[in-house]
Amino acid sequence: MNLFDILGPIMVGPSSSHTAGAVRIGNVGMKLLGDVPKKASIYLHGSFADTGKGHGTDLAIIAGLLGMEPDDMRIPHSMEIAKEKGLEFSFFEKQIREAHPNTAYLQLEHANGKRLDLQACSLGGGRILINEIDGLRANFHGDKPTLIVRNEDKPGHVAFVTTTLANAGINVATLVLNRSKRGADAVIVIETDMDIPTDVINRMEKGSGIHKVTYLNLQK
Repeated sequence: MNLFDILGPIMVGPSSSHTAGAVRIGNVGMKLLGDVPKKASIYLHGSFADTGKGHGTDLAIIAGLLGMEPDDMRIPHSMEIAKEKGLEFSFFEKQIREAHPNTAYLQLEHANGKRLDLQACSLGGGRILINEIDGLRANFHGDKPTLIVRNEDKPGHVAFVTTTLANAGINVATLVLNRSKRGADAVIVIETDMDIPTDVINRMEKGSGIHKVTYLNLQK
């Protein structure tokens, strides 16, 4: 534990878990989608559902979807800003089995038709954990540059991704593999020690059996 974990982030709102963490969940959703969504269905679980209204969790998630950070003074007005920008949003309560009490499930849709389903939880101190992306387990914090690769569950794809990174001089910090079932869709989640250049990501996207490559760097 460090000082940041104890004091929490610089933020607008009463709670690092219910407010700052919620902003970051929304912000990660926006960045994984690639832009501010046109439509958002937001499901709140556990404490997020029970006390989120009083802590501004709803305002915080919308703020994050608009690209705001936890210290943005516009957070209390995020819903009005969202309506001005044409973001349609709805909130629901949802019981998610074995989920952390501070969990949100986001269904996002971009104007171009691109969709993203995201489940994430707020751990306190403004820290979050992304649990699932499009129904596949991910489990990463977003503290480091993170690459999410959706691919066919066939031999050679992990080697292709890691070799592409190695050839570019990118060091892998962590690597997690998950799949829906054998031979179906799989996901490779890689955290790296440095930024991944766009041309490296483009090379991966052209690989055989690679469905989708998403890159998240919250430090940019």
